[in-house]
Formats: sequence, C-alpha cells, structure tokens
Amino acid sequence: MNIFEAIVLGAVQGLTEFLPVSSSGHLAIFQHFFGISENNLFFDVMLHVGTLAAVIAVYWRLILRLLKSFFLMLKDIFTGKFKWSEMDADRNLVIMLIVGLIPLFLLFIPVGGGMKLKDLADKWSADGYLIITALSLLVTSFLLVVGINANRKTTLLYKSHGKLRPDGAGRRKYNIIDALFVGLFQTVAAIFPGLSRSGSTLTASELRRINKQRALDYSFVLGIPAIIAAAVLEGKDALMPAEPAAEKVEFLPILIGIITAAFVGFFAIKLFKWLLTTNRMYYFVLYTAGAGLVCLVISIIELISGTNIFTRQPLSF
Repeated sequence: MNIFEAIVLGAVQGLTEFLPVSSSGHLAIFQHFFGISENNLFFDVMLHVGTLAAVIAVYWRLILRLLKSFFLMLKDIFTGKFKWSEMDADRNLVIMLIVGLIPLFLLFIPVGGGMKLKDLADKWSADGYLIITALSLLVTSFLLVVGINANRKTTLLYKSHGKLRPDGAGRRKYNIIDALFVGLFQTVAAIFPGLSRSGSTLTASELRRINKQRALDYSFVLGIPAIIAAAVLEGKDALMPAEPAAEKVEFLPILIGIITAAFVGFFAIKLFKWLLTTNRMYYFVLYTAGAGLVCLVISIIELISGTNIFTRQPLSF
C-alpha cells in the first residue's frame, strides 16, 4: 500500500465511520476499485484507532462524566446505596450503553465452516460480493427515510400536546427496551458491509421516539466500545497471524492513514450533528441510494463478465 492509497482509505474511514453511509461498505468499494485484495488487518486496526481518537476528541467531556458516574455507581452498588429509581441522567446513560452492547455477543454465534456471524462481513467484502454492499447501501437509504418519517411523526405528536422544546421533540432518556432495540440494529449493521451503523442506530432510536440529538450522541458513544472491540479482535489476528506475513509492515502509510482518519472523522461528526439539527438528512438518503444503484449496476456487469471492470482481474468468489 502506498501513501496515496493510505490517505484515500483513511479519509474514507474517517468520513464514513460517523456519517450514515457505512464505513465498511465504502472501504470495500474503494478496495475493489484499487484492486487491493490482501487482508491488511494491521492497517484496518490503525484506522479504527484514528476514528476512535476523533470521537473521543468530540465527546471527551461526556466520556469523562460517564466514567466518573460508572465508578461512583459501582461504589454505591458494593456499599448497598444504589437505587435504580434515583439514578441521574449520566448513570442512566451508563447502564443503557451497557445494555445496548449486549446484542453484539450475537456476532460470535457459529455459522458453519469455522466462521462466526461477525466473519460474514469480511467474506462479503470480497470482490465477488460487491452486490451485497450495493444492496446494503440501498437498505441504508431506506432506513434513513424511515428515521426521518419517525422523527417527523414524533415532532407532530409533541407539538400537538404543547411539549415541543427548542432542542426538538422526543424522550431524553433511554429505557432497557430502547437500548436493546438500538443494540440489535447495531449488530445487524456489523454483519453487512454497506449497512451504516450510525444510520441504523439513529433510526432505531427515532423509531422509539427518542430525541434525535440525544439519539445521535448515544449512537456515537455506543460506537466507542464497538470500535475498541473491533480493533482488539482485528489486532489479535494482525499481531498473531495464522500464516507469516508475505511483506513487512510499512509504518509511514499507516501513520498517515491514522492521522487522516482522525482528522476527517472529527469534522465528519461535527458535520453530521449540524445536518441533523438543520433537517438535511435527505442528503444522505440521496447519496446512499445513488451509490447503491451505481454499485448494483457495476456488480451485475462484473458478475456477468466474471472480472473486476477496474482492474481486469478475475473475481474471487
């Protein structure tokens, strides 16, 4: 991998990890275009580190508050002072984040052939499965439309009851059903490259009539453990590969990829929050629908011809 490819893939990761357009889908598409077929796990791990730095840079105050609440809550639990009915907003959010992560354990269900559910994303990202990415992008577009309509209905409901606040309509706190519902959407998004994690979790929250800004903050903070878990799992495979690496690791492209992913990711979060506040989510609806249709046409042509139309290499199935 050269420096130009590292910059492009880092920018793609940083931009699409947080915008509702799917980072896994776009990385699969760009790797398909460049003909990058090697499984560069170490580079993927480092890109996750870059995006993790971005979300921490935006939400560091909230993260510190939640960590403080978590440890104080543990102290109260062990001293018998904890009361569910007396939880403040931060403690409620800590517990709901933990509950929201529970469905991710479904990714470790065996699906045969020595594979687990989480491994399907890597399998479907291969050249011969670009059609999976295309269809998943179209599903993302549909989910975003569902979320926009759900938020509109919530706004009308709150407005009719005179409860509309300046920061928008919807509930400000999650309950256990909300958290599990959002967690299931996040789990499904982890399986299909092209199905946006942030878009899926945002829609899930909006379907549960959660305030859209609270929903977005929950989605981003919920993504922190998911990003760390992905980095740890991939890092284990990268540091202890089943087979010796054919080529030595080039650290300059990796470093540039990390910096690019972190820089672009920071501004992607800010952009997403602004677009959500100003009701411009339809931009993402149009983009994911357009990208999905283009990739669908390309994948059909390639499946008929049996070759990658960009690299002229045979497809791998």
